[in-house]
Amino acid sequence: MKTSCLLVLLLVIIAGLNQADAQNQNLNGYWVGKVDLPTIKLTTVFHLTEDENGEQLITLDIPEQDAKGLPCELIKITTDSIVFSTPEIDRTYFGVFQNDTTIKGDWSKNRVSIPLTLLKTNDPPTLKRPQTPQPPFPYLIEEVEYMNKKSGYKLAGTLTLPDTTSPCPAVVMISGSGAQDRDETIFGHKLFWVIADYFARNGIAVLRVDDRGVGGSEGNISDATSKNFAGDVLAGVDFLKTRKEIDSDNIGLIGHSEGGLIAPIAATSSVDIAFFVMMAGPGMVGEQILYEQNALALRAAGIPEMQIKQSRMVNQRIFEIIRTEPDSVQTLEQLRTILSQGFYPGMNDEMKAAVDAKIAGVNNNWFRYFLTYDPQPTLQKVTCPVLAINGEKDVQVPVSNLDSIKSALTNGGNTNITTIAFENLNHLFQNCETGSAAEYSQIEETIDPKVLMVMKDWILEQTTK
Repeated sequence: MKTSCLLVLLLVIIAGLNQADAQNQNLNGYWVGKVDLPTIKLTTVFHLTEDENGEQLITLDIPEQDAKGLPCELIKITTDSIVFSTPEIDRTYFGVFQNDTTIKGDWSKNRVSIPLTLLKTNDPPTLKRPQTPQPPFPYLIEEVEYMNKKSGYKLAGTLTLPDTTSPCPAVVMISGSGAQDRDETIFGHKLFWVIADYFARNGIAVLRVDDRGVGGSEGNISDATSKNFAGDVLAGVDFLKTRKEIDSDNIGLIGHSEGGLIAPIAATSSVDIAFFVMMAGPGMVGEQILYEQNALALRAAGIPEMQIKQSRMVNQRIFEIIRTEPDSVQTLEQLRTILSQGFYPGMNDEMKAAVDAKIAGVNNNWFRYFLTYDPQPTLQKVTCPVLAINGEKDVQVPVSNLDSIKSALTNGGNTNITTIAFENLNHLFQNCETGSAAEYSQIEETIDPKVLMVMKDWILEQTTK
């Protein structure tokens, strides 16, 4: 009995020494690592500090996703290891100290672990985005708000105006899928901000706007479809028509990705659209694009053809249910069955939650609309000038869409059509190696300058006729 008590006391003393030694380690600073995921590469920056009581505090930054200060919970720390979690993204890090400046470990979620080595530095890394505009600006910048009278939602954005006394042409920017801010910030790349800066320096006003429910804009993006977003675009056009600085006869649209699908919807719903630009816009039914997108992305990631075929077969089953089952509850149950049988046998609660999260991304109004929408009939009704551009290495909206777009416009009788396929550019119009989404964050260039010049020259040509 005495021996047992002495052993317990000894263990307590050792534990106390370990905790004291751990706390005496100089952990404060930035611990930086790189995570290689199947489709993206992310920088993780864990910032370790102490509060006034000497308790360890940890936060996480992910620069490519513009995530800053995500709180972490310290679970355990000893002389040779550290364990902490990030509840907001449901990940846990298990690390072993290699020396004073290196921690080697795993970043885990739903029992799936990713190797993650952290190196200590005194200064946090910053993403190199040399094209992001910097002051002073030789044009006017105004924060604006206006209403979509049909939806009742307030929309907020930024209007850049060339420094001129004459009314100038203008464009409304239309972002791609997902909840996007007014700059369409993707992995630190502010694509719409770069375009707006270049255009304003060259005589073209730009209105860029937060999506519904993002930033200063009201509404819920998950309840809306591309057709609803077209209404938001037209509200922006109506706003521009009230501005004396804008030539109301020369207001156009620039849509990127899904925005390129929305632009024709808006243009065929209003006589106020003088022209539009489709940047990697869809020209075929959404379901077909998704099949091609999936295959191209998997090939770019080096996935074998057999697995690509299997992936398509599963997607076909999923898409058939979404197309044919109008009840979202029934859709959820059927998709759960497919995914659990095909990929997650013997799922635990964590894995079930992961499956439901994946299903939520497709079991909604927006995805149903995109999956079944055929842009061809709308494109055939377009009468205004159209510029459609694509990167030849785009794996999200394949360059073959340009042929579909041109065919539909031509069949409708439109003769003012320009299509351009840019060699070596990806979906963001960056120069790239494979076109894979994993490269987006690693490339410093936000957009190839020749793309900016082509769009600017084409718009000025249309608006000075």
